[in-house]
Amino acid sequence: MKEMELPTPPKPLADPPKALTAAESLTPLIESTYTSPDLFFYLNGKKVILSNPNPHWTLLDYIRAQKSLKGTKLGCGEGGCGACTVVLQVKDSQDQRKIVHLAVNACLFPLVGIDGKHVITVEGLGSVASPHPLQERIAKMHGSQCGFCTPGIVMSLYALVRNSYNVETRKFHLSARDIELEGHLDGNLCRCTGYKPILQAAKTFITEDLKGQLVEDSTAHGDSVEAVDITGLVSNGSGRPSKGSCGRPGGCCRDTPSDGSSGESKSECSSPSTEPSSLSDEEFIPAHIAVTKEPMQDAEVSGTTYALPLKSRENDVQDTSKSHPEGIKTESSLQAPTSGSKNGVPQIEFAEYIPGTELIFPPALWRYDPKPLCYGNGRKVWFRPVTLDQLAELKGVYPSAKLVGGASEVQVEVRFKNSDYAVAVYVSDIEELKQTKLPSFGALETAEELLLSANTPLTEVERMCKDIYAKLGKRAMVLEALRKQLRYFAGRQIRNVASLAGNIATASPISDANPVLLAAGASVVVRSQSIGLSEVPLNKFFIAYRTTSLPPDGIITHVKIPLHKAGAREVLKAYKQAKRKDDDIAIVTAGFKVRLNEEGEVEDIVLAYGGMAPKTVESVNAQSALLGKKWFSSETLELGLDNLTRDFDLSFSVPGGMAHYRKTLALSLFFRFWHESVSELTLGSVDNDIIEEIHRDISTGIRDDYNPNEQRIVGKQIPHLSALKQCTGEAEYIDDMPPQDQELFGGLVMSSKAHAKLLDVDWEPALKMPGVAGYIDKDSIPKEKNVFGAMIKDEPYFADGEVRHHGQVIGMVYAETALQAQAAARAVQVTYEELPPILTIDEAIEAKSFFKHNRALKKGVAVDGSMDEAFAKCDRIFEGKTRIGGQEHFYLETNAALVIPGSEDGFMEVWSSTQNTMETQEFVSQVLGVPSSRINCRVKRMGGAFGGKESRSVPFAALLAIAAKKERRPMRIMLNRDEDMLLSGQRHPCQARWKIGVSNEGKLLALEADIFDNAGFSQDMSGAVMDRCITHFDNCYEIPDVYLKGNVCKTNTHSNTAFRGFGAPQGMYFTESIMYAVSEGLGIDIDELRQRNLYKPGNWTPFFQKIDEDWHVPLLLKQLGDSSNYETRKAEVAKFNATNKWKKRGICLVPTKFGLSFATALHLNQAGAYIKIYADGSILLHHGGTEMGQGLYTKMCQVAAQELGVTVDAIFTQDTQTYQSANASPTAASSGSDLNGMAVKNACDILNERLQPFREKYGPNAPMSTIAHAAYIDRVNLAANGFWKMPTIGYQWGDTNHETVKPMYYYFTQGAGVTEVELDVLTGDHTVLRTDLMMDVGNSINPAIDYGQIEGAFVQGQGMFTIEESLWLKSGEFATRGPGTYKIPGFSDIPQVFNASMLRYDNEGKPLSWKHLRSIQSSKGIGEPPLFLGSTVFFALREAVKAAREMNGAKEPLALDSPATAEKMRLAVADDLAKRAQVVQKEGERNFFVAVA
Repeated sequence: MKEMELPTPPKPLADPPKALTAAESLTPLIESTYTSPDLFFYLNGKKVILSNPNPHWTLLDYIRAQKSLKGTKLGCGEGGCGACTVVLQVKDSQDQRKIVHLAVNACLFPLVGIDGKHVITVEGLGSVASPHPLQERIAKMHGSQCGFCTPGIVMSLYALVRNSYNVETRKFHLSARDIELEGHLDGNLCRCTGYKPILQAAKTFITEDLKGQLVEDSTAHGDSVEAVDITGLVSNGSGRPSKGSCGRPGGCCRDTPSDGSSGESKSECSSPSTEPSSLSDEEFIPAHIAVTKEPMQDAEVSGTTYALPLKSRENDVQDTSKSHPEGIKTESSLQAPTSGSKNGVPQIEFAEYIPGTELIFPPALWRYDPKPLCYGNGRKVWFRPVTLDQLAELKGVYPSAKLVGGASEVQVEVRFKNSDYAVAVYVSDIEELKQTKLPSFGALETAEELLLSANTPLTEVERMCKDIYAKLGKRAMVLEALRKQLRYFAGRQIRNVASLAGNIATASPISDANPVLLAAGASVVVRSQSIGLSEVPLNKFFIAYRTTSLPPDGIITHVKIPLHKAGAREVLKAYKQAKRKDDDIAIVTAGFKVRLNEEGEVEDIVLAYGGMAPKTVESVNAQSALLGKKWFSSETLELGLDNLTRDFDLSFSVPGGMAHYRKTLALSLFFRFWHESVSELTLGSVDNDIIEEIHRDISTGIRDDYNPNEQRIVGKQIPHLSALKQCTGEAEYIDDMPPQDQELFGGLVMSSKAHAKLLDVDWEPALKMPGVAGYIDKDSIPKEKNVFGAMIKDEPYFADGEVRHHGQVIGMVYAETALQAQAAARAVQVTYEELPPILTIDEAIEAKSFFKHNRALKKGVAVDGSMDEAFAKCDRIFEGKTRIGGQEHFYLETNAALVIPGSEDGFMEVWSSTQNTMETQEFVSQVLGVPSSRINCRVKRMGGAFGGKESRSVPFAALLAIAAKKERRPMRIMLNRDEDMLLSGQRHPCQARWKIGVSNEGKLLALEADIFDNAGFSQDMSGAVMDRCITHFDNCYEIPDVYLKGNVCKTNTHSNTAFRGFGAPQGMYFTESIMYAVSEGLGIDIDELRQRNLYKPGNWTPFFQKIDEDWHVPLLLKQLGDSSNYETRKAEVAKFNATNKWKKRGICLVPTKFGLSFATALHLNQAGAYIKIYADGSILLHHGGTEMGQGLYTKMCQVAAQELGVTVDAIFTQDTQTYQSANASPTAASSGSDLNGMAVKNACDILNERLQPFREKYGPNAPMSTIAHAAYIDRVNLAANGFWKMPTIGYQWGDTNHETVKPMYYYFTQGAGVTEVELDVLTGDHTVLRTDLMMDVGNSINPAIDYGQIEGAFVQGQGMFTIEESLWLKSGEFATRGPGTYKIPGFSDIPQVFNASMLRYDNEGKPLSWKHLRSIQSSKGIGEPPLFLGSTVFFALREAVKAAREMNGAKEPLALDSPATAEKMRLAVADDLAKRAQVVQKEGERNFFVAVA
């Protein structure tokens, strides 16, 4: 340790006399006290001693540096997504005799903090060979799609499950409330599943509803375990009464299964012509779920044997009397096999959970005696004191040392603000600071205050507050208010390690806790070497923005919270409003306290706010005005509101934006508090609606799992083939691949300006940094090669002379480690000359800044005449402007690539997280100057993509390839979340300026619209997105005369790109917005208006595609309306709104149709597949489709297994690569299954024809090992290339001839959704009460995967239309580039009742047939179509807002743009509070944030 070089201390503004350096200050302490650099801990049960580790590492950096521990992922780096969650098994800080399991964010947690602890990662739970029941259940319940978030979710649930088992009583207790409503999952995000199947998997552990308990050693002595049916625990809530057996001929799905088989015998090798059975019972039928000792597997789906090597075989293969004449070499099975199905209903079996078999707390840690630690290098040093005296001494000699607890703030500053504190001190292992000893109940009853140790984890504080409030009641009202704020502060992982002291010392102006503590009159106890012990009231603690009165050497040791006096007429409440209820920073937060005298007059009052000033503040004028006033008086309420408007007279351009909303919230929260306090003190009668906030209940809901079209393989709910690997952390993503010899890591140098000239780029500071090997920029490739583009090549790899968006790549540094490369990239000095940016669509229109795009749709009179003629025939004409914002993809795995140069011929292997292997191959070959045949682009799986990796992934592989060629070394990169959001683009913000003509009866007659999308600085696929937007502008409605013009705006934002739906959701949103405008303008019910204008077979769309026999929207609307009880609920909503002023509900039923094909790129509608059957009977399948969580690999294996007559595990797909699938189209446009599935079938048909003679010889049940061996001996080719191109399509823009025009789309996937919501009129907060979805998916290849797509797409769409808001600063800087500022839906945002079903019958109960489709297995693409149904949340909220406006007397038409954020809805209510909080925009003022639609 003596050789350790101490960092140079930060330079003060003025050198004080006799100032000691860091070395002079700290060396004596290091030599006397902090003598050990060794961390001692356990990792997944194994002892580790780590000496002097890298001081820049977090726990995640260390874990991922281990060879076999790649399951813990980096998703955001700021503790906002949960992908990095691990569990710390530690002694309970409040009771050292107990063990607790703490889920923590490894991306934030300081590595020094694991000393003396047991770290458990997802690998420590189980493996594919022996999974933990939690891992097995999530996999089998279809709770993992892309899988990147899954390990983190598994670990959060693991902590919950472990903490639910009481070792002393040996009882296991867990409730649905624990899982959903206590915030255990609020720190985890998933972008794929829609959360529902994860929650259902977690609920399989609930035992209280079974009236039983799991006993630790129930099977330890070989006891048999009876299968326990738990179906009801995970699938209730459809809104219908539960029924028993329905008496269906052949047996009901509710009958106890007798076996795991789905049929009597194996079906034919090729796909049979299946006819659906009769109409099912009206009730949705869920899968049958059971817990058993040894789960069964469906023998038709899983379980294959393989033949011995040719030279090892003892038997003559010609001996047909033997079942396996070629011998058995080995066997395989699916990793998470289904247990079969009965009468078309899946049977799912899980292994039982035995708590006594879990990882124990290592005995050595019981005996561990912590000691002071110190380690580091010349740039950074960590200290870990174990006593308060040690900390005080250290802080006394070096006040600049940064104290670190949970690191939730510090690590964000380090990662994103370059605040790499040179001397850091970990304080969370000091028992005196984290152990709060509560007084006995008797002492509590008379206690005047609660003394909390400063570093008590917030989870513990939350629990203490709850317990004490339960004992003391209203005397502990302050603790209940604090608990309420803490429940929604950050995620559970952060609350497990963060502390009140850290929250207070950070002095955030939007702190959740500080207003409560300020209102309560709390104070902090401070220890300082220079001052000694002191107590500072919080009203004197906060000085300015993130500035406090804490002495430089001060340490907060305790927080004192006064309790109410017994009998006092006092009320204290807390409130918070954010964009998202769970795990979100506040927009406005408040703590209010009022105390009255016996006459009901205000004796004391504190109105403390966060989010209204640069610091937590009191409302001085309001408090002064209210003192001495009669509290229960409308005049007092008015007086308070008037003075609040003076206290918070925000300017329009106030930092943080939302001036009008924040001011309205300040009034609204006080308004709520006044009513709540009046009720609490029983001063009078008030409307409870004002008091009650929006709270959700435990979620329920089912899928209709009955499938009448099920075959031997196709149609069965086989779990995603990688699901279990994803749950155990064994699934490998790009950044999990083993290190390559001599590999280097890339760090991007990105523009900090939105539009500027590049005057100078100085690389020297970066090149001098440790580990840096070099850089590349515009001079590294010929000028003509410094360009790429998805459709039109107009985007440079490297900025050349000018930057055109914030984050544009200027160059790339590469170094020995990722951290070194990123640090070096930040060190590059760039000199700019700023230019004015164009950000919004309106600015682009004004500046005439467009990309060339000459596409329009004309129908009816518009083809040859003027739309004026059409409008002249209309009774009414409505006009408007409608906007919809963009949406970030927020796939959990950011863009990543690994490039490995070959040793000869210019060959290079390119691993890329891409949907588009061909385009990656082509552009890499271009920058390298070699043929495409020298580049093998590969991808095994992606951690989500959603279109964001179709074109935007390409440049990262190309940049690495340039560097790899230059250095002749492998190169790797994985973008940080903020880098990815800056560079990958997003869904296009759009605007429509429309005019609609209608008859008095509500028939749509004429539509004209100019539609604009914000392309960003380059074209990417913006033109094609606009094409799909205008071809979905009709949605499901017949309009005789149409003229739609598409425009592509050029701006200075990142280049927007493909995103699930590809312009169609925007187009349909515009349509439905127009429908509401017409409905309200004519006074016609919206549902009636929709029915009057629905397409009918024989109608033509604006792009002249005929509506044919496949038109099922009327069926969907009727059946979903009936099954969801829509009309009755609609009437109930109207009744609710008539009797409730402060809560409003809305409900809507919206249809959708989505065209399937690459609409405007005909050449992409092709696919190839390559199947090889080996002599042992195993089968290798390659196709051009990529796996990003949508289950394409699984579906393709099912297709191949069905066609070849084998089980699914016999088919293996290693990855997607250009050396096996040449010229592959991108996996996009929801066409992956259609294109690749038909190519796979074509290859199977070729092979089946070759194998037919051998099947005839050996019989229909002969295993593939026998057939393949015989064919090989007979010299038959066992490899086949399949190919398919989509027929019939070929639309040419401008062709309006019914006789010659070809279809643009191969078919339409259709659906409908019903959603009911409740809106809090005072805050704009909302909850989704219920959603019912029904989709026409044809004959589903795998209903479980399709349901996952339906639910996941809906929730993604729900986010798009409500809480997901992208914002820029006026300068052009992109503001929302991480989970801290950009909110996607979480577990608590999904519908409280969430039902999904598939269309199977007509309205008379007759089975539907989709044979006319000529698609693979008569199925339909489903990835994108359901997303638009997320708009049902928006339109239901619109109905709620409209009801509120009507009650408030608002006359002007409602114009609500998407997304319907809490801000927009609260202000649209147009009540008196919003009017009096109006903020006037002064000349020249601009909003702090800019929305670019």
